[in-house]
Amino acid sequence: MPVRNILRYGAEPLSTVSVPITDFSRDWQSLVDDMVATMYAAPGVGLAAPQIGINERLIVIDISAGDREGELIVMANPEILEAEGRQLAEEGCLSVPGYSGVTRRPARVRVRGQRLDGSSFEMEATGLLARAFGHEVDHLDGRLFMERLGALKRDLIRRKLRRRIRRGDW
Repeated sequence: MPVRNILRYGAEPLSTVSVPITDFSRDWQSLVDDMVATMYAAPGVGLAAPQIGINERLIVIDISAGDREGELIVMANPEILEAEGRQLAEEGCLSVPGYSGVTRRPARVRVRGQRLDGSSFEMEATGLLARAFGHEVDHLDGRLFMERLGALKRDLIRRKLRRRIRRGDW
């Protein structure tokens, strides 16, 4: 299970809407294994395929960051069906390392997606797991967490990142 490079802010795949997975006869397990290894090595609690340059609607989430067996969620074509309540918390992103900010996310979500065999399933999530689902689905829609920050904080981070990109240290 090789650890893949995580794309950073400014890379085109991070601002592209991912395509739905329709061919479940393909062997997805090696890609999932790479995504899980990459997420744990980062370390992070979630990773979307676009973060490693794959334009497919596929996510992995483990809010225990690999500490508890059975916590790993693998979901193709996730869709948030319901969202309610509100939580404000500090959020960062593996594609924007070193930067974070307080974002607003739903307190509870109901999500529908597919397993690697194509079968559908639904989940309810609260707290950090609800936040992780929102964050990863945003990636699939070509959005970064920074778009959920207040205008001042978002613009400050963008200016810093653009400066770093120009200097070549990003």
